[in-house]
Amino acid sequence: MARFIVRRLLGMIFVLFAVSVIVFGIFFVIPNGAPENRMAGKQSTPQQIAAIRKDWGFDKPITTQYVKMMEKLVTGKNFKSYQQQRDVYAELREGLPRTFALAIGAAILWMAAGVALGVFSALRAGKKADFVVNVLALIGISIPVFWLGALVNHYLGYKLGLFPNGGYVPISEGGLWQWTYHLIMPWVVLSILFIGIYSRVLRSTILETMNEDFVRTARAKGISERRVIVRHVLRTSMIPILTLWGLDFGLVIGGGAILTETVFDLQGIGSYYADSVSQLDVPPIMAVTMLGAVFIVVLNTVVDILYAALDPRIRLT
Repeated sequence: MARFIVRRLLGMIFVLFAVSVIVFGIFFVIPNGAPENRMAGKQSTPQQIAAIRKDWGFDKPITTQYVKMMEKLVTGKNFKSYQQQRDVYAELREGLPRTFALAIGAAILWMAAGVALGVFSALRAGKKADFVVNVLALIGISIPVFWLGALVNHYLGYKLGLFPNGGYVPISEGGLWQWTYHLIMPWVVLSILFIGIYSRVLRSTILETMNEDFVRTARAKGISERRVIVRHVLRTSMIPILTLWGLDFGLVIGGGAILTETVFDLQGIGSYYADSVSQLDVPPIMAVTMLGAVFIVVLNTVVDILYAALDPRIRLT
């Protein structure tokens, strides 16, 4: 197991390095032309362009430019947006707790509900309950997040007043109750899509696993059906679910919840990313892109290690 973990950690380091090179190429090399002009914007002066060129090392070899970019991304030193004139890391520190709060709550909700509905549907395959769950899952997958968020926010928040009409309250200011109260609707809206996907994937995986030889062997040994489902079928079937969870959670942290944050005015990483894209502000876009990539790579490494815990056969690969 230790050798498996070391291999995965070394692979993670290599992938992160490759991602950083790709990000550098996308923002500075591939577009061609002077990158300082894109960073400075249309209303820049020759003095501002010269300062950016010197600050980022654009007048030096490409390897020096890469080192400069990584130094700014890792340390955050003198890393500011030239369109919004704000410190990028200060904005990320302000928005990241809001995005984390949204992502963690929604991830717990979509994992718990998706697994519960997937198991329920698989154990009743072909029956009316299975049909109802599948229909609800397809509806959840098909509903646009921004439309559902706007609808819920309007009726439950604005008209009925059951929940706050958007906004975010930190725990330090409003306590745990107000923090939760303001995030209930965003959690539910963001998780609806994933619940539908997870329940469908888990149902299919469970039905496929039930026909495996090791499951038939377990039943032939006289093991109770409940133990067969929990210890053998569900344990193996959770592997693709963990894969999805690692990708989805990393994506949400890296700005994938733009629409949800915008509808509920959470002002998290997604909102900051959207504002930066609308102004073509390169440093924040690059920082959020790299942040999302890091979360996805790290979480997938954690998921690979969890694979080995769930299925020892994976340690041999």
